Amino acid sequence: MNQPPQQQDVPGVEKALDPPADHGETRYRGSGRLEGKAALITGGDSGIGRAVAIAYAREGADVLVSYLSEDEDAETTRRWVEKAGRRCVLVRGDLSDPAHCRALVQQAVDAFGRLDVLVNNAAYQMSRASLDEIPDEEWDYTFQVNVTAMFHLCKAAVPHMQAGASIINTTSINSDKPNPTLLPYAATKGAIANFTAGLAQMLAERGIRVNSVAPGPIWTPLIPATLPPDAVASFGDQTPLKRAGQPAEVAPIFVLLASDEASYMTGGRHAVTGGMPIL
Repeated sequence: MNQPPQQQDVPGVEKALDPPADHGETRYRGSGRLEGKAALITGGDSGIGRAVAIAYAREGADVLVSYLSEDEDAETTRRWVEKAGRRCVLVRGDLSDPAHCRALVQQAVDAFGRLDVLVNNAAYQMSRASLDEIPDEEWDYTFQVNVTAMFHLCKAAVPHMQAGASIINTTSINSDKPNPTLLPYAATKGAIANFTAGLAQMLAERGIRVNSVAPGPIWTPLIPATLPPDAVASFGDQTPLKRAGQPAEVAPIFVLLASDEASYMTGGRHAVTGGMPIL
């Protein structure tokens, strides 16, 4: 896939992506692997989150989709989930607020009567050429959205989870191959990988599994919203596959990790990187 130089305002929207991203709308086929489960997906309005929501619905799960402010994108995700015959609850708000994180979990439990899967996927990033260019507030906000929100969501969710439940955190190839122009973001992704490995050990006795997914360059609205146009045009060229991945190509590992088929998989970091190795 080649994409022309382009730029969007943060946080970015799907309808402005050129070319459009593939979230599995026409290609994903479910087989009942998540039948009867309920999931909370942050950042589920677009990108990887939308692809996961569509896949989960087609596998039989109801989903609560958390999103920042992209109402049109969120409504599109809801339509795809409901078309699959599942329930979709949309909740707008900023994950940097701990109270909002706790409220999301309660809303999911109130809506579905249970919580089986928590997907911490929402993230903030911004490209900066030097340390001096990174505003203090941007550093703090990046950690609040990417790391601190994950902590509050997990802490609120675990008391509602039964043995067999699954927490899946989105890290990145940046967790051990940091892009220097994405310094705050890359640092948070390393923290997410570490948090995941530790929490998996902590929750093992309760039968709750915790894993992370490490995508490489995936074509989502976050890219033109946070990278300069020339970087957008070459996005994905550095991979052995010589292209950016599609959200639909990431969703299947989220399905596996949420399913009972992954009953002996916990504490792992699972690469979807177009051939770029992670340690």
